[in-house]
This record gives sequence, structure tokens and C-alpha cells, in this order.
Amino acid sequence: MAATYTYWISTALLSLLYLTSAYVYLAKRDWVRHVLAELGYPAYLVPIMIVVKILGPVAILSRFSVALSDLAYAGIFYHLLLSGLAHLGVRRPNGTVPAAVGLALLAASFLTQNAARESPSPYVRAAML
Repeated sequence: MAATYTYWISTALLSLLYLTSAYVYLAKRDWVRHVLAELGYPAYLVPIMIVVKILGPVAILSRFSVALSDLAYAGIFYHLLLSGLAHLGVRRPNGTVPAAVGLALLAASFLTQNAARESPSPYVRAAML
């Protein structure tokens, strides 16, 4: 029962983090483009990241397909990892806090998903070994 609560709370908070980030990308496009430029990323990534930041949580929450859900977990993992490393690369360690929180939430959500969902992910068992 605790694993089920852990899954839903961590997944809801991770989704909230990503959907809030997508909202900021939409509402403050110029500021986001400036920050991405400081990190060394091109401005054309902004609309792509808005779509990705919406579709990732939707794929995990809807669980339309277990494979698609696992792919969303992988994409979010790499995004958070690269985001944290990009902020460290330009010596802005405060920018790594959301990525670190997101990685913790992602790990909790991924590792407890089989306890809360009917169709299990085969990769959770592999990660637990």
C-alpha cells in the first residue's frame, strides 16, 4: 500500500513540475530563450520542449502503452540529467535543484509503478535486480 501512495504522489509531483515548466516556457518565452542561450542551447528548442514537457507526463499518467510510458520515463530521465549538468557546466549550481528534485521523484515513480498499475513494466524488475 505504501508503494502505491509513493507512486501516485511522486508521479503527481513530477507531472506538476513538468507541466509548470511547460507553462513557464509558454508564458515567458523571451526569458526562457535567454536562459537557454546562456546554457548554450539554440532558441528553436523552446517549442519542442513545450511539447515534450506536456507529452511526457501525459504518457506516464495515461499509461496508454507500457512501452510508451517507459520511453517517457527514459526521456524525462535524460532531460533532467542533462539539465542539471548544463547548469553545473555554466557554474550555476542553484539551477540544478529542480533537476535533482525531479530525478528523485522520477526514481520513486519509476520504481513503484508496478505496485500501482495493472500492466507491469518489465524494466522495473530489471532495475530492482
